[in-house]
Amino acid sequence: MTMSNEEIISPNSARGRKTGFRGAEALGPIIDQDGREVPPERLGPQVGGVKFEFGTSSNPFGNLTREQRLARLEALSKLLDVAFVVPGTNIRYGIDGLIGLVPVFGDIITTAISLWVVREARALGAPWYLTTRMLGNVALDGVVGLVPIAGDAFDVMFRANVRNVRMLQRWLEKQPR
Repeated sequence: MTMSNEEIISPNSARGRKTGFRGAEALGPIIDQDGREVPPERLGPQVGGVKFEFGTSSNPFGNLTREQRLARLEALSKLLDVAFVVPGTNIRYGIDGLIGLVPVFGDIITTAISLWVVREARALGAPWYLTTRMLGNVALDGVVGLVPIAGDAFDVMFRANVRNVRMLQRWLEKQPR
């Protein structure tokens, strides 16, 4: 049995059946959570489909100033590397050390987050030599972090993200605004 192109593309409508929501072909009124009927003019122009807008105004990260981006990177690096204190000591650690306790996958996740910090630095205009040093810190942290017990201790002590954000801050301070 062969099927026509019409049946392949939209099999339900080709057979004369109407099932499911098809936008303007809805079989009844639209009811809100309170049980009241919603008039079509209140639904706006997106009736019959979903509308996505990918402009700069709808991007929550696109309209940040340099200072806001740097503050976000600094907060993330502190969360990753020095957010908590071991009780009774002065040893600080972050979620990088905690997630790194999960063999292999934890180190991959934290390395990916650290690479995002480097990407943001590049988006802020950091030169190749600075991003190369930052990538070296991330690579060292990621590779040594793969070693079962010593790698986790190294993750706590090395603090690659804090180092990278400090390097970026020093470079940005030297740049004209």
